[in-house]
Amino acid sequence: MALVAVAAFGVVALCGGGRRLRVLAAVVALAGFVVLVTPQPSVIRAAAMAGVALSALLLGRPRAGLSVLLLAVTVLLLADPHLAAAPGFALSAAATAGLVVLAPPLAAGLSRWLPRPVALAVAVPLSAQLACGPIIALFAAQQSLISVVANLLAEPASPIATVLGLLACLAMPIPPLADLLAAAAWLPSAWIAQTALVTAGLPLATIEAPAGVGLALIMAVLSAATFWAIASHRPLRGPWRTLVGGLVAVALGSVSGWGIVTGPVAVLQRPADWGIGLCDVGQGDAVLVRSETRALLIDTGPDPEPLRRCLSDLGVGRLDALVLTHFDHDHAGASDVLVGRADVVLHGPVDTAAHRAQLERLQRGGARVVQASAGMTGRLGAADWRVLWPRRDDRVFPPGNDAGVILEVAGGGVPRSLFLADLSALSQGMLRRIAHPRHATVVKVAHHGSADQDPQLYADLDPALALISVGAGNDYGHPRAVTLDMLRALRAPILRTDERGTILVSQGGEGLRVWSERPAPVEGPRATPPSTARAP
Repeated sequence: MALVAVAAFGVVALCGGGRRLRVLAAVVALAGFVVLVTPQPSVIRAAAMAGVALSALLLGRPRAGLSVLLLAVTVLLLADPHLAAAPGFALSAAATAGLVVLAPPLAAGLSRWLPRPVALAVAVPLSAQLACGPIIALFAAQQSLISVVANLLAEPASPIATVLGLLACLAMPIPPLADLLAAAAWLPSAWIAQTALVTAGLPLATIEAPAGVGLALIMAVLSAATFWAIASHRPLRGPWRTLVGGLVAVALGSVSGWGIVTGPVAVLQRPADWGIGLCDVGQGDAVLVRSETRALLIDTGPDPEPLRRCLSDLGVGRLDALVLTHFDHDHAGASDVLVGRADVVLHGPVDTAAHRAQLERLQRGGARVVQASAGMTGRLGAADWRVLWPRRDDRVFPPGNDAGVILEVAGGGVPRSLFLADLSALSQGMLRRIAHPRHATVVKVAHHGSADQDPQLYADLDPALALISVGAGNDYGHPRAVTLDMLRALRAPILRTDERGTILVSQGGEGLRVWSERPAPVEGPRATPPSTARAP
C-alpha cells in the first residue's frame, strides 16, 4: 500500500500537482489496488490505514503512526465486527503495530552490535514476529524458529515484485508490454516463494506445541523478554506507569467492547430477513422457520432456558405452528415453554401417558393438536409446508426416531428445505423410495449427524447447505466423521450449532446468506465456512 500510494503521490508531484491533488491520486490508486488484489482482511486494514494516513498528511499531521493505525482498526471493526475474528486481520494489524512501536527501539538496541543499516533491516521482521507470535499461538500448532531470517531474505524482493506486478496489470491493454513486465515480476516472486519453501524445510525450522491461550501467554512473555533484552535501555518513559495504563486500557476496552459486540452490534449484524433459524439448544433440535410475520418451530430442544433465549433473541413471541417430530427429551423436553404460545401443534405418534400429558398441556393453552401424517400441507405466511413422513397408520416403525415428522418447506423467503428429525438410514431409505424428495437447498441433517445415514438420500437432495443441531462435547460422538465426510463429498458447506451457536439462513437473489452467533473455528484446510457466506 505504501509503495502504491508513494508512486501515485510522486507521479502527480513530478507533474506539478498540489498536495490535495497528490493525496486524491494516492487514494484513487489505493482503491484500484484493493480491487485488483481482492479485499482480504489484511488488505482492507492496510488500505484503511493508508487512507487515514493520507488524511493526516492532508491535514498537516503526517507522523501520528500508531494513532493512524488505531483509528483505522477502530473504524474497520465498527464497520464490520466480524473482522475481529479474522486471524489475517489481527496478524496484519499486530505486525504493523510492531513495525511502528517496536522496530525503532529494537533497531537502536541492535545497532550496538550491528551496523545501523543491518540493525534496521533485522529490526523490521523481528518486530513483526514479536507482535504476531502470541496471536499465531492462539490457533497454530506450529511455531517458526526461522521466520525472522526468512522474512529478512524475502524483504528485498517484495517491493520489486509489487511494482512490476502492478505495472503488468496496468499494461494489460498492451499484451507484449504486460507479458514482459509479468515475466520480470516472476523472478522476485519466485525468490519469495522459494525462500519460504527452503527455510520451512530446514531442520528445526518449526516446533510443535498445542495451540491455545496457554501457548499464547508463553509466547507473549518470550516476546516481551526478547524486546527488553535487545532494545536500548529504558525504551519507554515510565515503564511501570505505561504497563499499568496499558492493562487498564485493555481491561476497559475488553469489557466495553464485549458489551457492545454482544448487544447492539449483534442485533445490527443479525439479518432481519432470515427464513430459517437453527437455535443453539445443546444436544437437541429446535428449528425456527419464518415467512413474512409467521413463524413455525420444529422441536423444542431438551431444556427451557436455551429455547427461551433463542425465541427472545430472534423476536419470536407467538408460533403459528409447533411441530413435535417425536417425543424424545432432546426434541420435546422444553415443550412446556410454549404452552399458550402456539396456535397449532403437529406431532408424531404417541405411545406413553407422559407424551399425551404434554399434548394436553399445550391443548389447554389454546393450541389445536393434530397428529401429522404424510400428505398434510399448509401455509406459513407466503411459504408452503408439506409433511413427507410418517405415513398414516404406519405399523412398520414404532413411535420414536423412525416415525418422526419430516417436514418440507419452500417459498416466501424460505429456501427449499428438508428437516430430517432423527430418522435412521433404514427409514431415510423408505422416505426416499416413497416420497422421492429431490434438490433441497437446505437440509437439517438427521439425528445430530450420527453415522446412521442413507448417503443416496443426501445425494438425491444435493443440498447447498447442511445444518447440524448438536451439543458441544456430547457423549454420542455426534456429528460422526463418516457423515461429515459424506456431506463434504457432496460439496455441501456444513454449519453446526456446537461450533457456531445460533445459525440464521436467508434466501436472497444471489443465493443463501448465512449468519452465525460465533465465527467459524480455525481448523486448517477442513474449516467450516465463515460467519457470513453465500452458497449458490
